[in-house]
Amino acid sequence: MEPAATHAPGGAEEGPSSSSATADPPPPPQSPRSPPPPLEQQQPLSRYESQKRRDWNTFLQYLRNHKPPLTLAMCGGAHVIEFLRYLDQFGKTKVHSAGCTFFGRPNPPASCACPLKQAWGSLDALIGRLRAAYEESGGRQDSNPFAARPVRIYLREVKESQAKARGIPYEKKRKRTRSAAAAAAAAVEGSSGGGGESSASAQAASGSSSGGGGAISSVARERSSDAPGGSSSLS
Repeated sequence: MEPAATHAPGGAEEGPSSSSATADPPPPPQSPRSPPPPLEQQQPLSRYESQKRRDWNTFLQYLRNHKPPLTLAMCGGAHVIEFLRYLDQFGKTKVHSAGCTFFGRPNPPASCACPLKQAWGSLDALIGRLRAAYEESGGRQDSNPFAARPVRIYLREVKESQAKARGIPYEKKRKRTRSAAAAAAAAVEGSSGGGGESSASAQAASGSSSGGGGAISSVARERSSDAPGGSSSLS
């Protein structure tokens, strides 16, 4: 005789629930995602960018310590020159005065009492970095104090005076004219085809730069006469 099934109140049979037996376990709690590292950590600054930032902070500190204090909007070319002269006390380049016995000598045999200053190359590179940092900080290009004309004149005077004092020859780079460049290119091209055509090609190049066309036609006739059959490929 089978035992009677027990019924729960309400008519439902008691027993294990199929839904509770097959239910998936709850997912583990997820830890909050950490924010991405800042851009500076992802891409380290180059040597130039690091130096530019240090120079810019040094100049801003100079303006704050100025008496009276200066703001960036008040800064002009005269203040930039004053800043460059202030940096001379930290220089490491010996610049002989006009009365020094070693004036104009590149390698003096002994030391002297002439002061140490910032080298022209260091000042010129510094101005280039500060000029870029000023515009990157929101400054306008037309009002950039580091690009002012007095600053350029001051740097040129420093370059010439240090060249004389240290005995370093100073020569300006000469720009090659178009006619000279064309003549040189024509000479190189003619030398690859034969020694006799070199001078003729150079004359043709100089003649074309001055507006004359007779030399070009003569060269064309000479080349056509050397070709087999004597026929000219140029009309």
